[in-house]
Amino acid sequence: MQLKPPEEGEKIEYKDGKLIVPDNPIIPFIEGDGIGVDVTPAAIKVLNAAAEKIGKEIVWFEIYAGEKAYKLCGEYLPKETLDAIKEYRVALKGPLTTPVGGGYRSLNVAIRQILDLYACVRPVYYLKGVPSPLKNPEQVNIVIFRETTEDVYAGIEWKAGSEEALKVINFLEKEFGIKVRRDSGIGLKPISEFATKRLVRMAIKYAIENGRKSVTLVHKGNIMKYTEGAFREWGYEVALEEFRDYVITEEELWNNYNGEVPKGKIVIKDRIADNMFQQLLTRTAEYDVIATMNLNGDYLSDMAAGLVGGLGIAPGSNIGDGIGVFEPVHGSAPKYAGQNKANPTAMILTGALMFEFLGWREGSEIIKKAVEMTIQQGIVTYDIHRQIGGKLVGTREFAEAVIENIQSL
Repeated sequence: MQLKPPEEGEKIEYKDGKLIVPDNPIIPFIEGDGIGVDVTPAAIKVLNAAAEKIGKEIVWFEIYAGEKAYKLCGEYLPKETLDAIKEYRVALKGPLTTPVGGGYRSLNVAIRQILDLYACVRPVYYLKGVPSPLKNPEQVNIVIFRETTEDVYAGIEWKAGSEEALKVINFLEKEFGIKVRRDSGIGLKPISEFATKRLVRMAIKYAIENGRKSVTLVHKGNIMKYTEGAFREWGYEVALEEFRDYVITEEELWNNYNGEVPKGKIVIKDRIADNMFQQLLTRTAEYDVIATMNLNGDYLSDMAAGLVGGLGIAPGSNIGDGIGVFEPVHGSAPKYAGQNKANPTAMILTGALMFEFLGWREGSEIIKKAVEMTIQQGIVTYDIHRQIGGKLVGTREFAEAVIENIQSL
């Protein structure tokens, strides 16, 4: 497979810790598997309209992963694709199906780890008109920063009964006196100071730059003291050592300020993971930016999406230093592929998140407003129509309605 970059457009550069984005950037995209064939082209049309609205132009460059790549070159994740993302720095990606026995635990996880996209950033906010199980869903406005390179997702594990698993079991018993049942599968959970601090650093910087009120460290440190407990400790360290002028701890908030947050300060707090789930339901408005580990972040971001209408409207991104791959939270839903039925909202809002990363905040706000307008007009795909009725449309027709609203703004 030989990828052919477009002749037009300019590359995004990264200098002195900042992206330099031209008015006509070349942006690679992966269509994706399953409903990717429906939602990705629909989203691209919306993004083109939004870019034009703010005087920009995206020059798209198709690259390949998943089933489409396998058909072209016999690989699910070609090196050329990864090299293109590295070179052009920003990419849009549809959902991928990890093949059974394909050599990867997950194509999504592989992309994150190979490109060192260490922060899975998922904003969760309410769109008026979308059905929600909450009485006050408009209170949901959080951004989850999930560390993606460590934790149990590092993939360090051995099958029960394997030579490797038995070696580890014997080692634990011989060296530390720890007895593990011999029919156990074994997995390791690495949590490092380096990975923790760079994630929390990114979350706090985001909170400062976007006027957010708090950053909450979510962990299960009461049980896993030297992994998740260490995440909590290192998180506080980076907050207090590197951002002291901007932050106060929750303890300081009550001891020194009687619960009143001083102007311009961000509150750093922490919550036990299981408690955090019910806190997001019962004290929704108290949470703003969340920083957590891989598994906690996976659970929390999916649950939070459910508070505002589900994965069909949930955008996501994978961010590293000067590099980002933007993908919706939902999966590939192959049974709906090619039916012009799937809701493209998550993919469209993922594009809005990409616009923010590019520094095109005006375009991002236009996209979000146009999507909300479309839903409030009662123009909806089947997943929302079955709950609230309205005018039932397909994937393409929904995107066209969003484009009309963009043009009217």
